[in-house]
Amino acid sequence: MRIVSGIQPTGNLHLGNYLGAIRNWVRMQDENAAKGGDTLFFLADLHAITVYNKPEELTANTREMAAALLAAGVDPAKAILFNQARVPAHAELAWLLFCTARIGWLNRMTQFKEKSGKNREGASIGLYAYPVLQAADVLLYGTTHVPVGEDQKQHLELARDIATKFNTDYEVELFTLPEPIIPPAAARIMSLRDGTAKMSKSDPSDMSRINLADDDDTIAQKIRKAKTDPEPLPALTDELDGRPEARNLVAIHAALGDESIEQVLGQYAGQGFGAFKPALTERLVETLRPIRDRFMALRSDAAALDKVLDDGAARARTLAQPRLDGAYRALGLCR
Repeated sequence: MRIVSGIQPTGNLHLGNYLGAIRNWVRMQDENAAKGGDTLFFLADLHAITVYNKPEELTANTREMAAALLAAGVDPAKAILFNQARVPAHAELAWLLFCTARIGWLNRMTQFKEKSGKNREGASIGLYAYPVLQAADVLLYGTTHVPVGEDQKQHLELARDIATKFNTDYEVELFTLPEPIIPPAAARIMSLRDGTAKMSKSDPSDMSRINLADDDDTIAQKIRKAKTDPEPLPALTDELDGRPEARNLVAIHAALGDESIEQVLGQYAGQGFGAFKPALTERLVETLRPIRDRFMALRSDAAALDKVLDDGAARARTLAQPRLDGAYRALGLCR
């Protein structure tokens, strides 16, 4: 099995990233390594430039995200960690696949409509066409499986369509059609200030999220001030309907302990948030402290982070080259 997945380098991780995806990445790398498979995790810096970034911030964010992933358990001995810009084959194959992908296919991609909003004509071509780069990210490595959430299923189908058309048009069996991995139900972590909005780094309020770099006192303060309601916790999950903030805090507690919401409610039913919030804070602090300490040590050593990314990129380039060469040959391009 060869698994490939990417994440945009937006700086350090917050709790939503960690519980929603990164813990599953770590589990996948461990399980796949035990079976002798390859697992590749990349920082999608080429995707990041579909919108404007200050260059110095993109550099810093790439290293910070690498440090965060390593701190959270991504292991270069079990997985290949790199950033796209260190593996030019991503951009090369993307151009070759642009010439296979159809405009009609891209017009059906719902994420462009959501991300461009009312500024469709002012959006970059990269923002419109980045699903083809995503296809290259996957097809480049003979990927067999890709972890996907609901918002990425459409893009994986596009990658399969592009692979099928390329193979058919040029009478080759070059690209593997990747299958989705639907990870175990990941916690959907919402804002601490609004239980109907996802926890996000883009939220202007830092009180809306728990950052990986937050110290114990900051975590405690954010949970103490997290929005709640005056009602005690119920005994049944259904009774959390209409109480998004209460559901979110219970879901965080459950995810941290690998428990179900029902199990948490069984322990705290009838109690108010005056009792529940301190227990949640304790669990958060104990879970995140070792990750934070490792993150803070790693983020200050740019040379060490670059070496991890360089080593990962070298391994990735070796895996990518045969398929990139095969695409050039299939197209009849003289090199």
